[in-house]
Amino acid sequence: MPALRLIVGLGNPGSEYARTRHNAGCWWIDALAEKLGARFGIESKLQAETAKASIGGEAVWLLKPLTFMNHSGRAVTAALRYWKIEPEQMLVAHDELDLAPGTARLKFDGGHGGQNGLRDIMALLGHGRFHRLRIGIGHPGHKDKVTPWVLGRPGRDDEAAMLRAIDEALDVLPLAVAGDFNEAMKRLHTKSRES
Repeated sequence: MPALRLIVGLGNPGSEYARTRHNAGCWWIDALAEKLGARFGIESKLQAETAKASIGGEAVWLLKPLTFMNHSGRAVTAALRYWKIEPEQMLVAHDELDLAPGTARLKFDGGHGGQNGLRDIMALLGHGRFHRLRIGIGHPGHKDKVTPWVLGRPGRDDEAAMLRAIDEALDVLPLAVAGDFNEAMKRLHTKSRES
Protein backbone atom coordinates (compact mmCIF):
# COMPACT_ATOMS: atom_id res chain seq x y z
CA MET A 1 0.00 0.00 0.00
CA PRO A 2 1.28 3.52 -0.75
CA ALA A 3 2.04 5.82 2.18
CA LEU A 4 -0.70 8.25 3.18
CA ARG A 5 -0.23 11.91 2.18
CA LEU A 6 -3.71 13.34 2.85
CA ILE A 7 -5.95 12.78 5.89
CA VAL A 8 -9.51 14.13 5.75
CA GLY A 9 -11.96 14.55 8.62
CA LEU A 10 -15.58 14.82 7.47
CA GLY A 11 -18.18 16.94 9.22
CA ASN A 12 -20.29 20.08 8.98
CA PRO A 13 -18.71 23.50 9.65
CA GLY A 14 -19.96 25.74 12.45
CA SER A 15 -20.09 25.53 16.23
CA GLU A 16 -23.69 24.22 16.25
CA TYR A 17 -22.48 20.99 14.57
CA ALA A 18 -19.14 20.63 16.34
CA ARG A 19 -20.12 17.93 18.88
CA THR A 20 -22.73 16.10 16.78
CA ARG A 21 -22.35 12.45 15.81
CA HIS A 22 -22.05 13.41 12.12
CA ASN A 23 -18.85 15.31 12.94
CA ALA A 24 -17.01 12.27 14.32
CA GLY A 25 -14.48 12.57 11.48
CA CYS A 26 -13.73 16.14 12.59
CA TRP A 27 -13.45 15.06 16.23
CA TRP A 28 -10.78 12.60 15.15
CA ILE A 29 -8.78 14.94 12.91
CA ASP A 30 -8.92 17.68 15.57
CA ALA A 31 -7.54 15.20 18.12
CA LEU A 32 -4.83 14.24 15.61
CA ALA A 33 -3.87 17.88 14.98
CA GLU A 34 -3.70 18.51 18.73
CA LYS A 35 -1.49 15.46 19.26
CA LEU A 36 0.85 16.57 16.45
CA GLY A 37 0.87 20.26 17.39
CA ALA A 38 -0.55 21.16 13.95
CA ARG A 39 -2.69 24.28 13.51
CA PHE A 40 -5.53 24.54 11.01
CA GLY A 41 -5.87 27.58 8.78
CA ILE A 42 -8.53 28.37 6.18
CA GLU A 43 -7.46 27.65 2.59
CA SER A 44 -10.23 29.39 0.63
CA LYS A 45 -9.25 28.00 -2.79
CA LEU A 46 -9.79 24.49 -1.41
CA GLN A 47 -12.97 25.40 0.56
CA ALA A 48 -11.36 23.77 3.58
CA GLU A 49 -9.31 24.15 6.71
CA THR A 50 -5.85 22.66 6.22
CA ALA A 51 -2.77 21.91 8.30
CA LYS A 52 0.59 20.32 7.52
CA ALA A 53 2.03 17.76 9.90
CA SER A 54 4.71 15.12 10.16
CA ILE A 55 3.84 11.56 11.21
CA GLY A 56 6.73 9.14 11.63
CA GLY A 57 8.91 11.40 9.50
CA GLU A 58 6.33 11.53 6.67
CA ALA A 59 4.84 14.88 5.61
CA VAL A 60 1.03 14.69 5.66
CA TRP A 61 -1.70 17.21 4.87
CA LEU A 62 -4.77 17.39 7.14
CA LEU A 63 -8.03 18.63 5.66
CA LYS A 64 -11.46 19.59 7.04
CA PRO A 65 -13.92 20.54 4.26
CA LEU A 66 -15.95 23.71 4.89
CA THR A 67 -18.53 22.76 2.26
CA PHE A 68 -21.03 20.94 4.51
CA MET A 69 -21.08 17.16 4.50
CA ASN A 70 -23.09 16.65 1.30
CA HIS A 71 -20.52 18.57 -0.78
CA SER A 72 -17.34 17.19 0.83
CA GLY A 73 -16.10 15.98 -2.56
CA ARG A 74 -15.50 19.55 -3.78
CA ALA A 75 -12.86 20.24 -1.13
CA VAL A 76 -11.38 16.74 -1.28
CA THR A 77 -10.94 16.60 -5.07
CA ALA A 78 -9.59 20.17 -5.12
CA ALA A 79 -6.99 19.20 -2.50
CA LEU A 80 -5.98 16.02 -4.35
CA ARG A 81 -5.44 18.05 -7.55
CA TYR A 82 -3.68 20.95 -5.84
CA TRP A 83 -1.21 18.79 -3.89
CA LYS A 84 -0.92 16.18 -6.69
CA ILE A 85 -1.96 13.33 -4.41
CA GLU A 86 -3.52 10.08 -5.63
CA PRO A 87 -6.82 8.95 -4.01
CA GLU A 88 -5.02 5.75 -2.85
CA GLN A 89 -2.78 8.01 -0.69
CA MET A 90 -5.80 9.46 1.16
CA LEU A 91 -7.55 8.46 4.40
CA VAL A 92 -11.06 9.80 5.03
CA ALA A 93 -12.38 9.70 8.61
CA HIS A 94 -16.17 9.67 8.97
CA ASP A 95 -19.08 8.67 11.20
CA GLU A 96 -20.46 5.16 10.69
CA LEU A 97 -24.06 4.21 11.54
CA ASP A 98 -23.37 0.49 11.18
CA LEU A 99 -20.77 0.40 13.98
CA ALA A 100 -21.50 0.81 17.70
CA PRO A 101 -19.97 3.75 19.59
CA GLY A 102 -16.55 2.68 20.82
CA THR A 103 -15.73 0.87 17.58
CA ALA A 104 -13.42 2.19 14.86
CA ARG A 105 -12.51 0.32 11.70
CA LEU A 106 -10.10 0.93 8.86
CA LYS A 107 -10.93 -0.19 5.34
CA PHE A 108 -9.90 0.41 1.75
CA ASP A 109 -12.37 0.83 -1.13
CA GLY A 110 -16.04 -0.18 -1.01
CA GLY A 111 -19.36 1.65 -1.12
CA HIS A 112 -20.51 4.75 0.73
CA GLY A 113 -23.07 2.98 2.96
CA GLY A 114 -25.40 5.98 2.78
CA GLN A 115 -22.75 8.36 4.20
CA ASN A 116 -23.35 11.52 2.17
CA GLY A 117 -19.81 12.88 2.43
CA LEU A 118 -18.39 9.62 1.06
CA ARG A 119 -21.13 9.55 -1.58
CA ASP A 120 -20.11 12.99 -2.86
CA ILE A 121 -16.37 12.20 -2.83
CA MET A 122 -17.00 8.97 -4.76
CA ALA A 123 -19.31 10.70 -7.25
CA LEU A 124 -16.62 13.27 -8.08
CA LEU A 125 -13.74 10.78 -8.14
CA GLY A 126 -15.72 8.17 -10.07
CA HIS A 127 -14.63 5.41 -7.67
CA GLY A 128 -14.10 4.56 -3.99
CA ARG A 129 -10.45 3.49 -4.04
CA PHE A 130 -9.26 5.35 -0.98
CA HIS A 131 -8.78 4.50 2.70
CA ARG A 132 -11.49 5.13 5.27
CA LEU A 133 -11.56 5.33 9.04
CA ARG A 134 -15.10 4.45 10.14
CA ILE A 135 -15.96 5.81 13.59
CA GLY A 136 -19.00 4.08 15.08
CA ILE A 137 -21.95 6.25 16.18
CA GLY A 138 -24.58 3.50 16.42
CA HIS A 139 -27.93 3.37 14.64
CA PRO A 140 -31.20 4.84 15.98
CA GLY A 141 -33.09 1.71 14.87
CA HIS A 142 -35.23 3.13 12.07
CA LYS A 143 -34.23 4.91 8.86
CA ASP A 144 -36.71 7.75 9.55
CA LYS A 145 -34.76 8.63 12.69
CA VAL A 146 -31.31 8.76 11.04
CA THR A 147 -31.17 12.50 10.24
CA PRO A 148 -31.99 13.77 13.76
CA TRP A 149 -29.69 11.03 15.15
CA VAL A 150 -26.60 11.98 13.14
CA LEU A 151 -27.22 15.70 13.67
CA GLY A 152 -27.76 15.20 17.42
CA ARG A 153 -25.20 15.03 20.19
CA PRO A 154 -24.36 11.62 21.66
CA GLY A 155 -25.15 10.91 25.30
CA ARG A 156 -22.32 10.92 27.82
CA ASP A 157 -21.60 7.18 27.63
CA ASP A 158 -21.66 7.10 23.83
CA GLU A 159 -19.43 10.17 23.64
CA ALA A 160 -16.90 8.58 26.02
CA ALA A 161 -16.94 5.40 23.89
CA MET A 162 -16.45 7.41 20.69
CA LEU A 163 -13.52 9.30 22.20
CA ARG A 164 -11.93 6.00 23.27
CA ALA A 165 -12.25 4.67 19.70
CA ILE A 166 -10.74 7.93 18.39
CA ASP A 167 -7.71 7.45 20.67
CA GLU A 168 -7.32 3.85 19.51
CA ALA A 169 -7.40 4.96 15.87
CA LEU A 170 -4.76 7.63 16.58
CA ASP A 171 -2.48 4.97 18.07
CA VAL A 172 -2.36 2.91 14.86
CA LEU A 173 -2.17 5.85 12.44
CA PRO A 174 1.67 5.91 12.11
CA LEU A 175 1.51 2.37 10.67
CA ALA A 176 -1.12 3.43 8.11
CA VAL A 177 0.82 6.57 7.16
CA ALA A 178 3.94 4.48 6.58
CA GLY A 179 1.97 2.27 4.15
CA ASP A 180 1.47 -0.71 6.49
CA PHE A 181 -2.29 -0.36 6.31
CA ASN A 182 -3.04 -4.04 6.90
CA GLU A 183 -1.10 -4.08 10.17
CA ALA A 184 -2.82 -0.84 11.28
CA MET A 185 -6.19 -2.41 10.45
CA LYS A 186 -5.39 -5.59 12.36
CA ARG A 187 -4.20 -3.73 15.47
CA LEU A 188 -7.19 -1.39 15.50
CA HIS A 189 -9.64 -4.29 15.23
CA THR A 190 -7.85 -6.06 18.10
CA LYS A 191 -8.00 -2.90 20.24
CA SER A 192 -11.74 -2.52 19.60
CA ARG A 193 -12.37 -6.08 20.71
CA GLU A 194 -10.37 -5.59 23.91
CA SER A 195 -12.05 -2.35 25.03
